[in-house]
Amino acid sequence: MTTTASTVPDPIRAGLQRGWRVLGGTHGPLPAQMTCDVAIIGSGAGAGITAELLTQAGLRVVLVEEGPLKSSSDFRQLESEAYPSLYQESAGRKTADKAITILQGRCVGGSTTVNWTSSFRTPPGTLQHWQQHFGLADYTEEALAPWFAQAEQRLNIGPWLTPANRNNEVLRAGASRLGISAAGIQRNVKGCWNLGSCGMGCPTNAKQSMLVTTIPTALDRGATLLVETRAEAFVVGHGQVQALVCTPVTANGSPTRGVASTRIVARHFVVAGGAINSPALLMRSGVPDPHRLLGKRTFLHPVVISAATFDERVEAWSGAPQTLYSDHFLHTQAIDGPMGYKLEAPPMHPVIVSTTLTGHGQAQADLLKQFPHTQGLLALLRDGFHAESIGGAVQLRGDGSPVLDYPLNDYVMDGARRAFLSMAEIQFAAGARQVMPVHELARQYTSWTQARDAIQALPMKPLLTRVVSAHVMGGCAMAGTERQGVVRPDGVHWQLANLSVHDGSLFPTSIGANPQLSVYGVANRLATGLAKSMTGRDVQLVA
Repeated sequence: MTTTASTVPDPIRAGLQRGWRVLGGTHGPLPAQMTCDVAIIGSGAGAGITAELLTQAGLRVVLVEEGPLKSSSDFRQLESEAYPSLYQESAGRKTADKAITILQGRCVGGSTTVNWTSSFRTPPGTLQHWQQHFGLADYTEEALAPWFAQAEQRLNIGPWLTPANRNNEVLRAGASRLGISAAGIQRNVKGCWNLGSCGMGCPTNAKQSMLVTTIPTALDRGATLLVETRAEAFVVGHGQVQALVCTPVTANGSPTRGVASTRIVARHFVVAGGAINSPALLMRSGVPDPHRLLGKRTFLHPVVISAATFDERVEAWSGAPQTLYSDHFLHTQAIDGPMGYKLEAPPMHPVIVSTTLTGHGQAQADLLKQFPHTQGLLALLRDGFHAESIGGAVQLRGDGSPVLDYPLNDYVMDGARRAFLSMAEIQFAAGARQVMPVHELARQYTSWTQARDAIQALPMKPLLTRVVSAHVMGGCAMAGTERQGVVRPDGVHWQLANLSVHDGSLFPTSIGANPQLSVYGVANRLATGLAKSMTGRDVQLVA
């Protein structure tokens, strides 16, 4: 692969040169104490939207990001550099039993810097479930539409008009031959070069992540960004948050020895560190949790994968990563019935594939020889809508770091088996020579009937069935009553009036679609309301 960044303007370095206030890491030491109007923990989807709107209202904002500040000049389309520097735990974050690998961003821009750009509004069925079961009467499709529309305009979210790469086209071709609907995915890109390396940071700044949109706007308006800075705990007293205590960390997240902590005093605090780190911060802080809801009902969209081999070269690493999808298997049963799943085609790069595919030694080497001819489908399982789908629980290790305990029970595994069947049938319908579900006991099957019988017999157990996820939601759920949720429908904590949550941890279930646009739209609504309540001013995202 080629390096392209050197020919592309770098908005981050340009911003630093014109005086952005960035501290931490190589950007300068943190002061012992800081004061501001609003401290925002995180710099991803919810944090970026919130920072842009609050600075537009004239508020003094400090953003606290544990990861480093990288830019297009650093993004060289190399997995060996991207995963250690841009992802939580070097892209190796796992659930407590190691059965699910979780991909989350850990850098300025958060997961928006490394995601695959798929943009869906929250499905109507999900919103209806929230209204009926969590008291979120104002979360209707109509009420959220203008907030989504503003975010779509601000972030250039629209149809992808370039032909799908072969990896995605397999999904459309196979589904069409089986009478299954498939459609295009909207993407948040502007002037995309169709390189296919979105997961390693965009080297051309085409992806409209928080790194190149809202965060620069907030910094231009005077916000302060602390990088390589960990939000350790809130100081809580007299019914509100008094301060936030932060410590500097190294680029890999290790504590910086011998350096004093920083105390941030603010009128209001917004937690937007992602749906594992956000509940963990509140747990370390000992915030009130009278109904023991904090960190519970954390959802993942557990993902299973099917790999197929074609006679022709697929080159699944090249071109826009996810451009087609099918919701057929979300709509063939009730939302609270057997677990439904969304189908997409993930990009495939050597390191991430070799660590995800099953087997080892010569067997895996033989699989990887077929890599240019390999195509992948993923099934994104919609969790959180059934009594047997309660998600996971965030826990704290002895050192205060978070870990998610997410049991893969029989209900989830039933969905995984049906998803393997659906994907294999589609891949054979598209002309696959061989199909292999990503399961430790599976092998390459040469016909649909052979694959069907084998998948029916596979033991669907944790650690045998390879499961991954890039979507973490819940744990600080919003709800209409404090008995049902950690925060109110306006994002404010039920027990602490100067604390809000503005990230995917708000969601009381999974979304049933890639969640970034849901975070953008909901955070837009909540941050606009927060700005109004703190300043009396009306603000709006501006394209």
